[in-house]
Formats: sequence, structure tokens, C-alpha cells
Amino acid sequence: MKLSLVVPCYNEADNVELFYEKVEATFRNETFDYEYIFINDGSRDQTYVKLKELVKTYPDAHINIINFSRNFGKESAMYAGMKESVGDYTVIIDADLQQDPAYVLRMMQILDEDDNLDSVVAFQEKRREGKILRGFKSAFYHMINRVSQVEFVDGASDFRLLSRPMVDAILSLPENNRFSKGIFSWVGFHTYYMAYDVQDRVNGQSSWSFWKLFKYAIEGFVSFTTMPLRIATVFGITFSGLAFLYLIVVLIQKLIMGITIPGYATTICLILLIGGIQLFCLGIMGEYLARTYMETKRRPIYVQRNKIDYKERTK
Repeated sequence: MKLSLVVPCYNEADNVELFYEKVEATFRNETFDYEYIFINDGSRDQTYVKLKELVKTYPDAHINIINFSRNFGKESAMYAGMKESVGDYTVIIDADLQQDPAYVLRMMQILDEDDNLDSVVAFQEKRREGKILRGFKSAFYHMINRVSQVEFVDGASDFRLLSRPMVDAILSLPENNRFSKGIFSWVGFHTYYMAYDVQDRVNGQSSWSFWKLFKYAIEGFVSFTTMPLRIATVFGITFSGLAFLYLIVVLIQKLIMGITIPGYATTICLILLIGGIQLFCLGIMGEYLARTYMETKRRPIYVQRNKIDYKERTK
């Protein structure tokens, strides 16, 4: 049996060697084969240099490095790593050591003990973020589960172990606008959710900000539900009906009761309200159209500047 470790890296120069040493110490007494697939996602620090030094320092280690031409994002990095993997199991794990490699052994044990399972997903029972961020994430999961046909588990992370058939199924979806949490759920397969504790980050800071998480949430809604379009349709029907009723009321007041039509302030308020609703609905449709446009261009998910393959070194 062989395990592939997919390790997306963005500005992890201070962590990659520590990560490698941690994995080696954890897997020292194991009998299975394993390979590393580091993806340098356009890092601005010395991550790629450190990865090359890692290859030189440990020439016999099964280390693959995929070097992107620029920062394409973690979604593209995970796709590239899974595409390169050849193991019976593939685990996606970060290089910042917040996800202890010891959990990987537990994940493999769970899959080995149950032939009906295809993946093991680590999730956080107790989040360590601030109340605002935690509340935002919980609200996102609550809303998207109400409108989407696939299930999103609150607290589920990208730290997960996948069987070969599941990896192949994920790779068969070539869409550019990737929302992996939705893709993992959409392909199906039987999944076990394992609680884990997030470790303190050894070096550096997380590249995720509230704004990036917000854009990621929008990506999830647009990728896996058409409910926003239905909301826009309901808004249109509702306000058209209200406008028609208001027109009837005004005509009755003017022609039958002889009451003066309400003035300038009311008209301006109605124009601003309806105009705002129209712009909101146009924005929703624009999000879907933009993604459709990007998909039709068929651009690659990532561009690879170069690659270091341990199989080529050992020939």
C-alpha cells in the first residue's frame, strides 16, 4: 500500500523542513510506502528554495515538487497534488503543522477497518477563532445546507484522507471555479468524520482573511446552488405585483376620490428602493454569468513553471 501526501504551500519557507521532519518521525516505524507532493503556490518567500534544499538534503526521499508560475490558490494546489498522486490513499495536509501528521495514521486505520468507507475527514469540534468569524462560518453552513442538494458539514476541513476511486472521481471534474468542500460532497462516496484538535501554528501567519473567507463563501453559493437566482426571481415578481397594486390605488385616489397623488418624496423613495433591488438581482445574475464565461474560456486550472519528480531522479 502507498500513501500520497499532498501539501499545498504558500509562504511556508520556515515550515517545510519542520513538516518533513515531523512526518518522518511519525511514520518511522510504519511499513507502508509514502510520497510527498509539495505544491509551491506562487510563494513570495523562499519556499521553493527551501523545498529544493530538502530534496538535496534527503536525496532518497520520495519528494515531488510542483512549482506554480504564480499564486493560483489552494483549490488549484490541491487539484494539482491529487493529479500527481499515485498512492492507494491520498491525504491533503497543510505544511504549517496545525494538522498533526499522527492523525493521518488514525485516518488510515479507520479506512482499513471498514471497506465501506472511502474517505476520512477531520473536523473541528471546538473552533479557536473569534466569535465573529465563528458565527460567520456557522451562518454560512446553515444557509448553504438549506438551499444546496449536497451536505456541508460545519467544521469540516480540507485535512482529509481519500481512497483512489474518490480521488479519480474528483479529478474527473475539470471545472475552473473550484469549491472543493462542495466537490468532495458532490462526488458522494462514504465518509467518516473524525474530530481533531488544531495545533498552534509554528511559524508565520495564516493567509486567510475575513474578506477571502467571504469571497470563498460566495463561491460556494454560486457553485452549488441556484437559490440566489430564485430569490432574484421572487424579488422581481413581488415588487412588480406591489407596483401594480400601488398603481391601482393611485388611480382610484385620483379618478374616483379626487385625492391628490402623493408627492415627490414618496416617488424618490420608491425609485431608490426598486432600483436597489434591481441592482441586487443584476449582481446575482452577473456572478453566475461571470463564472459561466470563465468556464467557457477553458483556461487551465493552474500553470506549472517546473516540477521536480523523485521518479525521474531515481532512473
